[in-house]
Amino acid sequence: MNKNHIQVRGVNKVFSTGGRDVVALKDINLEIPQGQFVCLLGPSGCGKSTLLNAIAGFSLPSTGEIMADGHLVTGPGPERGMVFQEYALFPWMTVEKNIAFGLEIKGMAPQRINETVDQLLRMLSLTDFRHRYPKDLSGGMRQRVAIARVLALDSPIMLMDEPFGALDALTRRNLQDELLRIWAELKKTIIFVTHSIEEAIYMADRIIVMTYRPGTVKRDMMVELPRLRDPSSSEFNALKRELGMLVMEEQQRHHNDEMRMAAVD
Repeated sequence: MNKNHIQVRGVNKVFSTGGRDVVALKDINLEIPQGQFVCLLGPSGCGKSTLLNAIAGFSLPSTGEIMADGHLVTGPGPERGMVFQEYALFPWMTVEKNIAFGLEIKGMAPQRINETVDQLLRMLSLTDFRHRYPKDLSGGMRQRVAIARVLALDSPIMLMDEPFGALDALTRRNLQDELLRIWAELKKTIIFVTHSIEEAIYMADRIIVMTYRPGTVKRDMMVELPRLRDPSSSEFNALKRELGMLVMEEQQRHHNDEMRMAAVD
C-alpha cells in the first residue's frame, strides 16, 4: 500500500443555515493509502457524513481540496462507489436488474453484464433472489444488493455511510464479515462511516475519531489487532474503552452545546 489513494488537504466546509454560518468541517488533512479500510467514528454532528459526501463529490468543500485515485474531486466519479444506509435501490427492478443497471449505462456488452451479475450474485449469496424485487427482501438482503451494485462498477474506492446501521445485530455481524471477505479478496480502499465503536474496531485498519462541530480529526489511530478479531478479547475491549472515552468527550460537548442553545432560545 504505497500509493495514497485519497488525499484530503486543508478541507473546510461551511453551511449557511438560519441566517448564520455553521462550520461543519475544519482543517481536515488525511492521506489514505490504497487498499486501506478506514472508519470515520464519532457522535452525531461531528461531520462524518459531511466528509464522506465531500470525498464522494456530492457536496464539495468550501475551501481545500480532495484527490481521489490521482484526480481532483470536482463531483461524483466512477472511481468512487457509494453505499448508503437507505439502500437506494430501484423498487421497480429485480435484484439482477438493479445490479446490472450501472453496467448497462456504461454500455457494457450484454454477455459481459450477465457474467458480472452472475459472479456478484454468487459472491453475495443472492443467486436464489435474482428475480425478486426489493420489497420482497429483508433489510440485510437489500443491503447486499446495494453493495453488489457498487461492486459491479468495479470502483477502486468504496464509500459507505453507516450501511449496516438499521440492521439487527445478527444480520449486521454477518454483513460485516461478508464485507471484510470481499475487501480482502478485491483489495478495495474503503471509507466507512459508523457511530458504533465496536463496529469500527471489528472492521477497520485505521480509525479516525472526529470532534463535535466543527468536525476535526481528534485521533487518527491504526488498529493493530490481528484478524479475525474477537470482540470478547481483552485487547479488543481495552481499545473499546479508549475509543469510548474519546467519543464520550465529544458527546458531552454536543450535549453542552444543545443546552447552551436552549438557554439562548
